[in-house]
Amino acid sequence: MDYDFSDIRAYIQVVENGGINAAASRLNVSKSQLSARVARLEGELHVKLLHRSPRGVALTDAGQRFYEHMRDVLARMQQAVDDVSGEESGQIVGSLRIAAPMTFGTAYLGPLLYAFMREHPALDLSLDLDDRYVDILSGGYDLGVRIGRLYDSSLMARRIAASRRVLVCSPEYAQRNGVPETIEDIRQHDCICYGSASVAPYWQFVPQEEGEAPRQIVVRGRVHLNNGESMRDAAIAGLGIAALPMFIAAPALRDHKLIELLPESPLTADTIYAVYPQTRYVSRAVRALIDTLVADFEHTPPWERDNLRGKPNTIDSIDLKSR
Repeated sequence: MDYDFSDIRAYIQVVENGGINAAASRLNVSKSQLSARVARLEGELHVKLLHRSPRGVALTDAGQRFYEHMRDVLARMQQAVDDVSGEESGQIVGSLRIAAPMTFGTAYLGPLLYAFMREHPALDLSLDLDDRYVDILSGGYDLGVRIGRLYDSSLMARRIAASRRVLVCSPEYAQRNGVPETIEDIRQHDCICYGSASVAPYWQFVPQEEGEAPRQIVVRGRVHLNNGESMRDAAIAGLGIAALPMFIAAPALRDHKLIELLPESPLTADTIYAVYPQTRYVSRAVRALIDTLVADFEHTPPWERDNLRGKPNTIDSIDLKSR
């Protein structure tokens, strides 16, 4: 039973990162060093854990069973550490590895997270910000932030806040082109679209009557972007109408660089979730951080509070050109 536990941890990282290359990059060690650790573990166990090929690695049956057992062992070890570490001081000891979308992470998650870290100086943090989909399990993350619908049933989720979405344009665009008075009028306007030009984008609106399906329209535009801040900046530049989450639009609305359109016909809202792996034990650090996020975001999120500062931004004072 005198196994090198660092070899076992190395194997767990290879499995959860989907291969030796990704795990070596994540752990900041050489691929040869990590491969040697796994090979040594296989030799000590007298069993093959991984099938290796130029395309990556795949678990053997024994490798899958060993991973599942050791994942639970690691969870119990983390529980033991949580139970005794910081017991006298009340501090949280350990590490957090978090994945979140770029804009939300920079503007709102980051400041709250850094304050949380100041309160817990024995806690280490690794924060990855990326608008692309991140696999929480294979990436070895303790916690992720997801905005929108959840599709991964292998994750646990807790609602952090609602994410209201708004239609916006610049005052200059409104003066030059007028503004839509109905949802159908949007079809006659230039729209700033999210994603590829090869896919017809559509916007979805809250149904007029309870029980009805959401209303949606296909929009057109000559500007297609894959980042919310870029879409906001394009709208400020007068290139068209954009559908943005309030956490991106709020500062520009407050500063009258953008105006909100059709507030009586709101877009369907997204939901912001904290997601984490389904393990038998959720670390004290993860539980405490989620509680902090919910406490600050759940009722009136900071971006909504930010938008309430100053006078409401309306189009009443703009001399609109009729279309």
